[in-house]
Amino acid sequence: MTQEAVLQFKDLDVKFKTEFGRVHAVKGLNLEVRPGEVVALVGESGSGKSVTATTALGLLPKNAAIGGETVVGQHSITKLNGKQLRTIRGNHVAMVFQEPMTALNPVIRVGEQLTEAMEVHGVAFGREAWSRAVDLLKAVGIPNAERRAKQFPHELSGGMRQRVVIAMALSCDPEVIIADEPTTALDVTVQADILDLLRSLKDKLNTGILLITHNMGVVADMADRVAVMFKGEIVEHGTAEEVLLHPQHPYTKRLLDAVPHLGDGHGQFGSKVNPVTTDELALEVRNFVIEYKRQGKKPFRAVDDVSFDVRRGEIVGLVGESGSGKSTIGRALLGLIPAHSGEVRVLGQDLTKLRGQELKKLRRRIGVIFQDPAASLNPRLPIGDVIAEPMVVHKIGNAAERKARVHELLDAVRLPRSAYNRYPHELSGGQRQRVSIARALTLNPDLLVADEPTSALDVSVQASVLEMFTDLQTEFGFACLFISHDLAVIDSLAHRVVVMQYGKIVEKGTREEVLLDAKEEYTRRLLAAAPVPDPIEQAQRREERHRLLESLGDEVVELDTRELDQ
Repeated sequence: MTQEAVLQFKDLDVKFKTEFGRVHAVKGLNLEVRPGEVVALVGESGSGKSVTATTALGLLPKNAAIGGETVVGQHSITKLNGKQLRTIRGNHVAMVFQEPMTALNPVIRVGEQLTEAMEVHGVAFGREAWSRAVDLLKAVGIPNAERRAKQFPHELSGGMRQRVVIAMALSCDPEVIIADEPTTALDVTVQADILDLLRSLKDKLNTGILLITHNMGVVADMADRVAVMFKGEIVEHGTAEEVLLHPQHPYTKRLLDAVPHLGDGHGQFGSKVNPVTTDELALEVRNFVIEYKRQGKKPFRAVDDVSFDVRRGEIVGLVGESGSGKSTIGRALLGLIPAHSGEVRVLGQDLTKLRGQELKKLRRRIGVIFQDPAASLNPRLPIGDVIAEPMVVHKIGNAAERKARVHELLDAVRLPRSAYNRYPHELSGGQRQRVSIARALTLNPDLLVADEPTSALDVSVQASVLEMFTDLQTEFGFACLFISHDLAVIDSLAHRVVVMQYGKIVEKGTREEVLLDAKEEYTRRLLAAAPVPDPIEQAQRREERHRLLESLGDEVVELDTRELDQ
């Protein structure tokens, strides 16, 4: 294997000219990727990771002032014009984007998008290009490739769409692939498959990969070397074992300390989860069924005969992959989706039988935290009004009492009182999620439904929000249904765990019973696929997962180079 770098950043410096002055996004960065090597560029949002990667494709906007040099193969990107850049993209460097639905054209069939890339770069044309497109889909593990090639992106699952994007990146045999958060939007089992595919890709085709991520488990699973970015600079650089197991820089240490570790249980974020001391039920779900009507077809059953409960002062984790029915249950518990049958008793009252004022009165006792704070906060209201809105809706208190309550809640969620008159867009993602939590607690709810409340946050922000959440649960004593696909987060918070698949409960029990001694095949698959931020332990877990899949009759995902060699 030649050691000559396929991608180099030499003293890369990027500044953006904005209406508020110059923003120094990348400060004198030096980094290289060699053939057959995975280099992980890690750091939080705003650290400059994606700006660095975009430089390699010559895609930065016109207000960017670029210093230093970016070299792909033997080509200096900063010296090329538009036509020359188009030759470099695809042929020498390709990109796998974070969200495949934004990277794929929704009105063009999958196969045509693959042939377009090949025809633009003169790799293949007509029937030959189509045949190669089908071979590429087979190579990345998509079944029934001939049929899938004729489908539109929306007809594929998230994991399949990401495989299509990887196939597009491979279509012109590039020397280096830049993978920008390639698994963030994927379920844990699909993520494990995609990582297996990328690993197979670099081993068999000797392709260099620059992996951009904030997920330390993914880094432990994939990376040969790791570069940690902070405020536009690389603050630490070394092998995966050096950086993840023996970090030197305070920022790297802080980043790793904030990563939840599956198996470490409660108290990972400094606050111990209190034991439940009562048998009084805050939520009781019995034989719950939710169906969606479809014109001319049999109704789709999204939730099928589900039964579980949540006691006062208890956190129950509801886990499963996308489409398992988790969020549907959460919305139904708020009365936002009608139930087909079954019983939901919230604080002793059957939610499915209440209407009008009775339902509104019960809703006062239920708080909700949504997944995306940017979408769930009214952008036209200042933060004080956002948090006070539940009191206004339910006609509680006067203006002075509401303001005092908002100040009290801002203190509780560790936000400055000066945030009272600021708008949501003026806050960071973590601060907006704290506002969502404050709003959910405005009316002192007895039951809180939290739907993926930390999935959109950086790891250190997630840790501070989870620590605060634990403190608040201890202080206010609310029952909580915590919906998540992150098993490590559930491990750090929950007293009991309910696992769902295809609308049904496949396993439930205490945190220890489900996460440490799973009985059901599906739960074992989920646990085996969850990465941990220790490269040595993760290598063992990966081997154990492959053995588990083989024992269950499943194939381990690998790149099939036979399809590419034809």
